[in-house]
Amino acid sequence: MSDFLYFFTFQDSSIAFVVIGIILLGVGSAYVGTYSFLDKKALLGDAISHAVLPGICLGFILAGTKNPVYIVSGAFFSGALATFLTSWLRKNTRLSEDAIIASILSIFFGFGIVLLTVIQKSGNPEMAGLNQFIFGNAIAILEEDLWIYGGLAVFIILSLSIFQKEFSLLVFNAEYGKAIGYPMGLIRLVFNVLMILSVVIGIQAIGVVLMAALLITPGAAARFWTDKLGNLVILAGIFSAVSGVMGTYISFVLPQMPTGPWVVVFLSFLALISFLFAPKRGVLSRYISRRSYLKKTHQDHLLKALYRALEAGKKNMTIEEIYEAYPFQKRESDQSIDNLISNGLIIKNQSIISLTPKGKSESKRIVRLHRLWELYLNEYMNIAPDHVHDSAEKLEHILTPELEELLENRLNYPKLDPHQETIPRDHDEL
Repeated sequence: MSDFLYFFTFQDSSIAFVVIGIILLGVGSAYVGTYSFLDKKALLGDAISHAVLPGICLGFILAGTKNPVYIVSGAFFSGALATFLTSWLRKNTRLSEDAIIASILSIFFGFGIVLLTVIQKSGNPEMAGLNQFIFGNAIAILEEDLWIYGGLAVFIILSLSIFQKEFSLLVFNAEYGKAIGYPMGLIRLVFNVLMILSVVIGIQAIGVVLMAALLITPGAAARFWTDKLGNLVILAGIFSAVSGVMGTYISFVLPQMPTGPWVVVFLSFLALISFLFAPKRGVLSRYISRRSYLKKTHQDHLLKALYRALEAGKKNMTIEEIYEAYPFQKRESDQSIDNLISNGLIIKNQSIISLTPKGKSESKRIVRLHRLWELYLNEYMNIAPDHVHDSAEKLEHILTPELEELLENRLNYPKLDPHQETIPRDHDEL
């Protein structure tokens, strides 16, 4: 508890610098990564994050120390070269994009490991901590590093915010943007530069191995919660910032623990929560929605069966007849009967099931929608009468009153469906 209070009350100014830095790095990376995720370029970010390692090593060799200016410059050059080679190979060879990215990633990262080994054997006393660029160590961020990395992060955030329209065109419809006169090639170039910068500024805190997770996971997790781009990037930034701060806290409490893996652990936890529990798109929400839809569908089918019995001159149906109409669904039928009784749509007298006045009105509405849709499919889609039933069975449950009115108007208020069965109206009596 004392470590927790010491860290989050910022009694040490260096901790405040680290927290500010990791928040800026996380938000900047999440912003770029969200656009990259939407553009289906997630693997490119992974390739760039691995490709910057030789640039880091070359920057150290040239400077002789871990000078952030040399490190950032070398990493940016290496990342830019990897991006250029990826684009050039895609345009001038028959290799698939994933094969190109895998090759670039492996070659650059392997070369970086070789250079790192050479530096470690050189005896340079300044090399201590250089290998932390592989898995990251946010606690090692100094005040002078914050001015460079934090400044670049602010530049990335402002660029993406100011030119959101242009980058949205790039991600969602580049061809349309080109057609209306936007320089999409230049916009793509600027976006690639921002992506490289986001990787470069995050390598010290997160590491080259796991930087791709900081780019892609926040946007992927946030996508479960919203459809709006503005909300998406903000939520991704929050996920990234929270994970970054918590991962840094673990590194502070356990000094030998690298930051990157713990940031990814917290990001993965947030992504798992989003995957399972997000409204509408979460697995649990979709499961509940599907169960509710199937339950409603079965109840509607049962009401239709009772209405058709009325059309055939029968005032009710026995439970056994319902079981025979829906074999292998006895449990669902029992649940539907109980729900319809509680809603006042049917009554049950021992084994006899009958519609209430409210149930007759509702069952009539369902049958009307079914037969209207069958007629529409037959007349406007040219589907044979014996092939329209299954489609109508699926759509009758989701047609709104507005669509019902539109269908009736389009079909000129018909009286018969393709099977020459009466389309019931509210004033009809059985």
